[in-house]
Formats: sequence, structure tokens, C-alpha cells
Amino acid sequence: MTEKTYKMTISLNVLNHLGINLYSNIPAVLSEVVANSWDADAEVVDISIGEDEIIIEDNGCGMTYNDVNDKYLHVGYERRKQPGEAITPVHKRPVMGRKGIGKLSLFSIADIIEIQTMKNDDRNGFVMSAEKIKALFEDSENDKEYRPDAMIADSITIDKQGTRLTIRDLKKGTATTGSALRKRLARRFGIIGAENKFVVNINGKPIEIADRDYFHKLQYLWHYGVNGEKYGAYCKADKLKKNEKRPNIVGDGGYEVSGWIGSVEHSGDLKDGQDNLNKIVIMVRGKLAQEDILEDFVEGGMYTKYLIGELYADFLDIDDEEDSATTSRQEIKKDDPRYVALKAWVLGELKNIQSNWTTYRNLEGTKWALEVPAINEWFTSLGGDNKKRAQSLFGKLNQLSLDSDEEKRTLLSHAVLAFESFRYKDNLDALENVLPENIQMFSEVFANHDDIEAALYHRITKGRLSVINTLKNHVDEASLEKIIQQYLYDHLWLLDPSWDRATESPLMEENVAKEWGELDAKLTPEEKSGRIDIKYKNPSGKHVIIELKRAARILNDVEIMGQVDKYRTALTKILETVGRGNEPVEIVCLVGRKLRQWTNPAEESMSRRSLGEKSIRVVMYQQLIEDAYASYKSYLDKGTDAGRVIKLIQSIEKYDWGKT
Repeated sequence: MTEKTYKMTISLNVLNHLGINLYSNIPAVLSEVVANSWDADAEVVDISIGEDEIIIEDNGCGMTYNDVNDKYLHVGYERRKQPGEAITPVHKRPVMGRKGIGKLSLFSIADIIEIQTMKNDDRNGFVMSAEKIKALFEDSENDKEYRPDAMIADSITIDKQGTRLTIRDLKKGTATTGSALRKRLARRFGIIGAENKFVVNINGKPIEIADRDYFHKLQYLWHYGVNGEKYGAYCKADKLKKNEKRPNIVGDGGYEVSGWIGSVEHSGDLKDGQDNLNKIVIMVRGKLAQEDILEDFVEGGMYTKYLIGELYADFLDIDDEEDSATTSRQEIKKDDPRYVALKAWVLGELKNIQSNWTTYRNLEGTKWALEVPAINEWFTSLGGDNKKRAQSLFGKLNQLSLDSDEEKRTLLSHAVLAFESFRYKDNLDALENVLPENIQMFSEVFANHDDIEAALYHRITKGRLSVINTLKNHVDEASLEKIIQQYLYDHLWLLDPSWDRATESPLMEENVAKEWGELDAKLTPEEKSGRIDIKYKNPSGKHVIIELKRAARILNDVEIMGQVDKYRTALTKILETVGRGNEPVEIVCLVGRKLRQWTNPAEESMSRRSLGEKSIRVVMYQQLIEDAYASYKSYLDKGTDAGRVIKLIQSIEKYDWGKT
């Protein structure tokens, strides 16, 4: 038997720009292979993912020896221009392939491609090598003839009509899993499935529409074209709130669009690992033609962050019209008149969706907000205009991505407080036109102000308790000193609730001389080198220096006096130099253990008095935390003092949507 010879005629320019660099990922490359199987009238495609190879086999028409050379290996072979080949002979499918260059994309992900094919008992097999093809063009850019390596007859194992591709020597970084590939191929085709007599299996399991893994997330759906309502059946019945049919005629050309655009409940639902589903893909002849048309718009509305869709626009690929696809085959030419018309139609749909989405979300927001009995009661008490404003507010909250009941509770609490503040401002503005004798209205405004102020402090107190609780989790760590130091620097109220704000910026671990610049205060070298842990001036005008001692160290009062006295002396000298010598100075020492002479209450009391005479106060780390906690918790525990707004917020914070 004479050995068969196969040949491919190709130029270096075509190889580099239309082949090896055509795509950059496995799903895009394998999409070309699956499309070829569709064009071959295959009914079943089996894809097997191995550790170091991928095998794709179909039961299509297969190829004879002449078909291999004259069609498959003929780069740029335009099947659609051949008489009778624009439609497949068996299933009458519109052919997907157009330029005849998709087969080169295999070299984007691998170096070795083995092809076995059989038609009418004519079995053929050959191996293509990217390295050998490249080597052929190293010295010249002229057209050259590449001859793939023919497989010997005994090594050709295909035994039924169809084609088998084995992709070997996968390039680094192109590995994939069966589950990942299943999802991505499901999203790249709209014709996969038994209903289209085109089943694609990955590792023996068929790809289904559910593998797209996003229909179950849809909350609102707008569908187009004949049978567009079928997409609603793929969604979760209890999740899908709207399923609306929309006009599908594009422009004056009478072009038809089919498919759908949907929105999800939370924008985070469109995050799928490293993939972003926030896009509207364009499908042509059942295959992905453009990843996202949404990115071509400058629509900045929040609603766009919730959108996903699939639009089928076969008019972008008509046999006897100019090819609308770009050279990369991954998007449509922006200036193609058909694409311009499609964009105008999509923009109109986006505007309609924006209006409907806002209305739907407002209604949904009001619904879940009013599920809280306290909110319902509060809402009922509002006047007409304020009720409309509250509905709008609930709707805006629902336009945010609220992923949990805790987020709902937090935002509702803030919203009610903000709303009440605005109502208070409106009342203040109204007072400009109120007669002095209308005491009742003045009383209502002051009462509202008290409620709002109490609610604000209530939230501040809760926040401080949260800080203290966090701090308590660190009390046994060796790093306690540094942790306390940082907390005190940021939260001076830990030492004294009245110290909400210092009148000067606190300084941490600053050299005395550096802090006070170049002032000539006649400081001793020791005083100049002294280091202040924290210093600030409290609202009463007192200068406070905080000295932190290691938590495990045990000191006596004499040691403390000797160590901190230099700070007071230095600060006093500096204050006298600038004419402020009468300003008081206090030193607070934070220690982890009781002082050595604090052996009993009497000795401790005597020691504290002695230190106090020098304006030195000793506070233990644990005492600091517990005193602060007790001070703020006692305020929250006084439920009887809670005003109207606080009670409303407390009711919101206790509500659980999951138990209704």
C-alpha cells in the first residue's frame, strides 16, 4: 500500500496572527473544535480531559483523504462559498465556520495535534507539530508547504465514521478541569443539548443548560423572540419575580433578536471565582461571537452591576454579506452597520430595564422593610410625602447588595436614624414661619432632637463596647502593652468617658525635644532624651501624659515617681518657656501588676494618695478594660431610658427575616 502524503499550504503571517495567537484559553479553542463537529452534522461529541492531553471525538461525517487535504488542511478554505455547503446535508444546520482558520487555534494551547478521521471506510490519521511548522518559516516568510506526519495504518484506531482529535503537550498555564470546562462550554453555545440533536459530553457526562450556573440566580427576566419564555423555566420559581416579554425587532432592517437579559438579587451573585458574569454576551448561529456588549456603553447606573444576558443575533453573520467578526474572531466589528443597529436597540432595552428595575427593587425593598413590625408601625405613622420618601429610601437600600440579614438590619437602622434627622431638619426649617405662641411645635422639635441625640449616642456606645470586647480578647497576650498603647492612641475615652476629644493631637513615642521643636527650655540631657508614650491635652485644659509599663513588670511607687517625674519636669519647663506655666499636668501610668507595696487595701490607699500628690495616677490594664466596659454597658442596660428612635432601632436589630 502506497504511503499517504498530507500537505498544508500556509504563510508565516497567517500562522502567527490567525493561528497560534488566535485564542488564549482552552474553552475558546475547544469551542472551535465543537463548532467543527456541529458543521460535520455530528450528534454526539465526547471530550475527555486527561492529565496531559485532551481528546475530542465526534460521530459526524468524518473526512476522506481528499477532504483532509483539500478542505481541513487548506487554511482559509471558505466552505460557505462552495455550492451547497453553507447548510449541512443531514440536519440542515447553518454552518458556523467561515474563514477556515479555526483549526490553527489548537496551537494556541498545545504543541502536538493528532487527528484521526473516517468516512466511507476511508481511514486517515496524521500528526501536526507547532515546532515543525515554526521551523519551516524560520528562514523565510514566503508561502511554504507543511507536511504533517502521516500515521501508519496500524496506529489509526478510529473504527467508526467521525473524527477524533488528540491534543498533546499542553502549554504551561492551560490546564483545566472537567467541571470548569463544562461550565464555560455551556456558556459559549446555545445549541448544545438533545433538543438540537447535538449532545456534548465531558468525561462521559452531557453538558446541560443548568451547567451555565447562573439561571438560578435571576430575580427579574426580560426575554425576546419566539419561545423566549422558555428561559423562565430554567430559573428558580421562588427566586424569579418578573418574566417579561419584550419587542425583538432591531432597526429598520427588520433584524430579529432572541434571548434574554436578566438581573440578579445581589451584585455579588455575578462573581464566579475569577470570572465576572456581569456581561451580556452576543451569540451568532448558536455560538459565542462577543464576550460582552454591555462594556460598549457608558451607562453608569447601579442597575448595570446586576445585569447578565444572552442575545442571539444571527443577522450579524449572513452568508452573502460582509463578515462582521474581527480578525481575532472574538468580537464584532464596532463600525459594522448591523452592530451599530444592535447597539441602539440594546441601549433602548437598557433604559427600559433601568426604569423597571428601579420600580421592582423599590417595591421589594418596601416589602422586606415592612416585614419588621416596628418599621411597619413607624411607616404607618408617617405623613403622605414622608411615606413616599421612606418608600424611596427602602428601594435605594434594596438596590444595594445586601447579602445577609445582618446587613439589612444595619442599613435599616442607619436609614431610619438618617430619615429622622432629615425630618428634624425639616421641622427646624418650618419653625422660621411659626408664631412664638405655638409652644407645642417647639416642644415637638426639641423632643425629636433629644430622641435623635440619644439614638446617636446609643450607637456610639455600642461601637465602643465592640472595641472593648475586641481589646479583652488580647489581655493575656505578651503584646498587651503595645496593643493597649495603640488602642489608647485611637480611643482616649478608654481612660475616661469624658475624654471624647482631645484639644491637641496625641503624640505617641515621641522624643520630648522633637515634640517641642527648638525651644530653649534649658532641659537636661536626660529630659531631652525622655520618650513620651502618649501625650495630649484634654477638653478641660489639662496636659495628660500616659506612660505604659510592661504588663509582666512589678514596680513600686518610688520607681514610678522617679521614672515619670522627668516627663512632668520637662513639660513644665517647656510650658513656662512659652508663658503657659500655670496649665496643669497629670501623668497616668498603666501597669499590668499591682505595685509591690500594695499588699493590702490600706497600703494601696496610702500609696495612691502619695502618688496623687504628684498628679500621678496608676491604672492597671485589666482594670482599664473592665471599668470602660462597665461604664458603657450600664448605659445600654438602662432600657427604660430608651427614646422612641432607640426603641425603633433596637427592634430592627433584633428582627430575623429567616424566622418569619
